[in-house]
Amino acid sequence: MKKFNINYTHVATLGPVGHLPKAPGTWGSAAALITAPFLFLPFHLPVRILILGLIFYFGAKASTAAEKQLGKKDPGCVVIDELLGQWLVFLPFPAVVTWHLLLGFVLFRIFDITKPFPIKQSEKWLKDGGGVMIDDAFAGLYAMFFLWLIRYLT
Repeated sequence: MKKFNINYTHVATLGPVGHLPKAPGTWGSAAALITAPFLFLPFHLPVRILILGLIFYFGAKASTAAEKQLGKKDPGCVVIDELLGQWLVFLPFPAVVTWHLLLGFVLFRIFDITKPFPIKQSEKWLKDGGGVMIDDAFAGLYAMFFLWLIRYLT
């Protein structure tokens, strides 16, 4: 039986997405946004939670492997953390329309780039790829809250 080898660096970069020119985090978030209506949003909440848990687990493994292979901490081409954070924005919403998706994208990018407390600090709470993943999870939670608030107020 042939052994199946996973190239974790390809997983961490979402294939070619992390290698697109300029702003790989934005490209990773855009890829997550485009795929969410097909690969995440159709599922019920328990399945969405499972999906995010698997992305966190395998994303941390892939990010650790990519850091070792590329010889740097949290390399810019690693964008699986953007997938986690961007999809987390939409976790509690049973239905979203286009403006929810676009606003969720903008909110996530704002929090991912500015890293308000405790987002920046959370990078150090877990070692290796776990730290790469957790700060984007917090940025996703911030964006989720503000998207919920805006939806509630409109």
